Amino acid sequence: MDMPVALQPRKGRGAVTNDTGRFEQERRVGFDDGWGSADAEPAPLSTVLSVDATRTIIARNDSPDIGFDRSINPYRGCEHGCIYCYARPSHAYLGLSPGLDFESRIFYKPNAAALLTQELRKKGYTAKPLALGSNTDPYQPAERRLKITRSILEVLRDFRHPVTIVTKSALVQRDIDILAEMARDRLAVVTVSVTTLDRALARHMEPRAATPERRLETIAALAKAGVPVGVLAAPMIPALNDREMEDILTRAREAGAKVAGYTLLRLPLELKALFKEWLEEHVPQRASHVLSLVAQCHGGKIYDSAWSKRMTGAGPYAEMLAARFDRACRKLGFTARTTHALDTTLFRAPPQRGDQLALF
Repeated sequence: MDMPVALQPRKGRGAVTNDTGRFEQERRVGFDDGWGSADAEPAPLSTVLSVDATRTIIARNDSPDIGFDRSINPYRGCEHGCIYCYARPSHAYLGLSPGLDFESRIFYKPNAAALLTQELRKKGYTAKPLALGSNTDPYQPAERRLKITRSILEVLRDFRHPVTIVTKSALVQRDIDILAEMARDRLAVVTVSVTTLDRALARHMEPRAATPERRLETIAALAKAGVPVGVLAAPMIPALNDREMEDILTRAREAGAKVAGYTLLRLPLELKALFKEWLEEHVPQRASHVLSLVAQCHGGKIYDSAWSKRMTGAGPYAEMLAARFDRACRKLGFTARTTHALDTTLFRAPPQRGDQLALF
């Protein structure tokens, strides 16, 4: 009788398994075929890049607990492999797994800059801050070669359109030339996500993202260049990295971050099972305690998608975390987010060939 194979993590990958998404009919289960395959080390998993032939580039949202109404995601899937990533379930819409597929089957949008130019030139378009990195990281490893995010920034600079960026990659430093130019006109803000200062934990939890030290260096480099920069201590995971909140905020403030935010761990859809597998593989002695505390923040459920609660939770533990965050921010002198409000009045379409010359 074929027996299920014990879970084995792959080097450099976050998810332990590659179970099918929620829309698929079949269910993949690894098993021992009797030829010793269960004893072998899992084969290395290469990243596969594919073109995303989307015809639109700006995504809209009306969520009241997100501070923007439009965003661009140059990539679908993320090679950083963060096991806690709330975007993982989106890969199911592509017929792929939110597990290993999400971090190894990456789709990129080569026409992003051209599509954005078309959108911004539409009659009646009104500028509001546009978010880069709302779903997957705009500076994941493929960006080093493809430069799609940079091409988007070039368009936004030319149109004098405000942009906000959230990333955990040091690669954003490559684009400091554009960001510093935009920042002088209050058109750019960057937030660097720092999940933990523990390099060993980071290696397992977010295997291909920049190390904690590199992220702090990135905050310092942006601040030195005059780019308003903040820190996002996220996600805070009960009984795993939550004790680091004050240390993360302190180190980021010392590096030059002026604003701060945090979120509580979110485990929607398939992410519940994926994160549970990861806990049982990497921190088995704490797995049940972590999940118990997460459930306490969501009325006994592992996840509550209700607006205003999904980001921070509710109940005693969530209230304690919020109080710690507020106290640390006051002590460290972080400013209000409105301090770095972006300017939407400078937006204008640059002239193009064929335009009539202005009379004055």
